[in-house]
Amino acid sequence: MRIFQILEFNQFNTGSVHQMFQAATGLRERGHEVTILSKPDAVLAAKAAENDVRFHGLPFRHQFDFGTVRRLRRLIREERPDVIHVHKGVSHALALAATWRDPVGAFVVNRGVSFPLDYWNRGKYRTRRVDRVITVCQQIKDVIVESGKLPDEKVQVIYAGTDVNAFDPAKRDARAFRYEKNIPDDRFVIAQVGVRDWKGWKELIDSVSDVAPQHPNVHLLLIGCRDEAEANEVRAYARVDWVTPVEYRTDMPNVFASCDLVVDASWAGTGITGTIREAMAMEKPVIATDAGGNRELVSSRDVGWLIPMKDRAALTNALREVIESDASVIGKRARQHVVSGFSKELRITRLEELYSSILRQKRFDVRG
Repeated sequence: MRIFQILEFNQFNTGSVHQMFQAATGLRERGHEVTILSKPDAVLAAKAAENDVRFHGLPFRHQFDFGTVRRLRRLIREERPDVIHVHKGVSHALALAATWRDPVGAFVVNRGVSFPLDYWNRGKYRTRRVDRVITVCQQIKDVIVESGKLPDEKVQVIYAGTDVNAFDPAKRDARAFRYEKNIPDDRFVIAQVGVRDWKGWKELIDSVSDVAPQHPNVHLLLIGCRDEAEANEVRAYARVDWVTPVEYRTDMPNVFASCDLVVDASWAGTGITGTIREAMAMEKPVIATDAGGNRELVSSRDVGWLIPMKDRAALTNALREVIESDASVIGKRARQHVVSGFSKELRITRLEELYSSILRQKRFDVRG
């Protein structure tokens, strides 16, 4: 198949770019012709080239960027993709406009956030020119089917995948990141990735402060500060030396290898938290709030702790329970849970099957 993966974002500090790139390279590894279309970026273009994936940089300024529509239409007519897979709202709108008179074999839309569809964007999902909507969890499917009045069969759940070969604790040095950040070996290291308000990082600091008097060896890492201003915001709120703001990292397997516990305290917006999935693959105990589709990943106490959103007492109790218990068995079960249901390979297989089924059905309809 000839496949266009289209996303207006181009920085690897967002989960959508990681998942788009994973789909592109995974499909290329299986012999498909894959092209990424995104905003111009030297890093993304170089990574695509390293993986034998074509790259086109387009402006993607906004949903009414007619210059990008014209250039996108020209590329579609020249390269004639079998599949167009769009990953965010701007690319969705512009790709629909570009294919107005030249429909493709399969037009697929990704939906990775749990916000309802409003009146203004509902039509982009209901149009018959969108063949399928992929959601990253059942919870998001339920939300958009209800809010967008979509046919159930039009929306398919395909879980985002983790590369379980990269996120393998046997291949990582559990001390390297601690040494880099001068964190002593005797510290119980808790990590959360993301410092936007809705990620619940302030609530996490509050709960860790509740357990710190009884467990003075705790150390909290808040990872993903995009600049010094965000790091200073963390320091100003925490005002203790056992909280460390950490810059955006590209070596998360090594970071998680040095952690004892990974938390996601989000209270809005999430699908399934990718860093929780990755930490589970690294055999780490996890605590996640019951936001978005996290209960589909942290599906039982056999694989982790699921707590209500914005519940300080529940988060504090879960932290205390993990710190005071041997969670290694849960960590091992968590990895097997990810390998069997949330791996990169499984995701790529399901994408292949979905694309092929749409193309077969359309050819059947034409012949019939």
